[in-house]
Amino acid sequence: MTTVAELKQAAITAIETRKDEIKDIAQQVLNNPETGFTEQKTASLVKKHFDALGISYQDSLAITGIKGKVAGGAGPGPAVAVIGELDSLRVLEHPYHDEVTGAAHACGHHCQIGSMIGAMIGLLTPNVIQNLSGSIVPIAVPAEEFIEVERRMNLREEGKVEFMGGKQEFIKLGVFDDVDMAMICHTTSDKFKLGIGGTSNGHVVKFVQYTGRGAHAGGAPHMGINALNAAMIGLSAVNANRETFREQDTVRVHGIMTRGGDAVSAVPSNVTLEWRVRGGNLDAIVNNSSKVDRSFRAGALAVGAKVSITNIAGYMPMRNNKTLQNMFTVNATDVVGKENVLVRPDTHNGGGSTDMGDLAQIMPLIHPYCGGATGTGHGKDYVIQDYEIAVIQPAKAMAMTVIDLLSEQAVKAVEVKTTDKAPMTKDQYLKFQRERNQVTEFDGSKA
Repeated sequence: MTTVAELKQAAITAIETRKDEIKDIAQQVLNNPETGFTEQKTASLVKKHFDALGISYQDSLAITGIKGKVAGGAGPGPAVAVIGELDSLRVLEHPYHDEVTGAAHACGHHCQIGSMIGAMIGLLTPNVIQNLSGSIVPIAVPAEEFIEVERRMNLREEGKVEFMGGKQEFIKLGVFDDVDMAMICHTTSDKFKLGIGGTSNGHVVKFVQYTGRGAHAGGAPHMGINALNAAMIGLSAVNANRETFREQDTVRVHGIMTRGGDAVSAVPSNVTLEWRVRGGNLDAIVNNSSKVDRSFRAGALAVGAKVSITNIAGYMPMRNNKTLQNMFTVNATDVVGKENVLVRPDTHNGGGSTDMGDLAQIMPLIHPYCGGATGTGHGKDYVIQDYEIAVIQPAKAMAMTVIDLLSEQAVKAVEVKTTDKAPMTKDQYLKFQRERNQVTEFDGSKA
């Protein structure tokens, strides 16, 4: 009988044998960056490799998403998802940006596609897959980076999506209904090879539109209502509330102005903002979101403008399943050595957000990190320098963890499935998120 250690070694050998091909997959994605819900080229590449590996799949999920499924040869058992994210950011100064769209992989999602396919290469080794119970579900998800909100609002109005994050929409569509647990590995420029643990912020997304009245800025400014001034006052009011944000809630309030007026000689009549309110727990997000909305209304009130505040369901805080985390830690140690593995405490919050946090509300999962990058995440200097660390090592560690879960009649996967205490059911999650989707209209001239 083949031992678990032998199964792991077989998977590692398969990944090692094809590691140049696996790295090349990531680099192809790097050179063809696409933002959320537009990832057609990246999706085609994933499907090409699924076809080559004999993985049956559904495609066009939430526009560009793909879900594969491979049955183990040792009988029934839980389903384990290995996830990669298809999308990029927009960073116009990034060395690998798209000249037309400005899209760029300044967060390392291209490496996730490589490591997801790499893990599958290891797991599909005949002697491995025939000794696994249950199923492996490789999933390529669109739109993790919550950007281009106005464009995504248009997709929602057209009925193409309801939620604006890929995993949110996958949850609604039922893509995860037959999945019992999941994993993904994200790159970082932190100085370790593989790491796990900690949590993240959740957030709510805001699209804010101030409407004033245009007029000649030199000849008749008194005839106008300056929407830009309303926005600036609103942002000042937000800043006046910062002293009320509690450190233990890891609050982050930030955003960009996407439209500031049409001509310098005209009083700005249409100004738009995309904003975020982040926090480490749901109460902090809801309470501080209310303060920010109040501040935006204050800007409209001050100059007699109108403001429309569209609140959009953002992401939820991350939750790593402890049993899965411990398994991954052991395997990561085997791959890179104990001195190169970082385990963060549950209280560590990096401040960012991920829709893996949404999935973590309804099932057990892990969201480990891999090194190999330099620069600042989401910045023009964020570049993968070592694809061995960023793609091959996480592929090995994830494959080994899936083997732990699904070998020996999937006893460990059954344990994870039966002992995890998910905070929400799918229906509870959808209800909570739909309640975040609200539009507030306020006319400062009538208050």
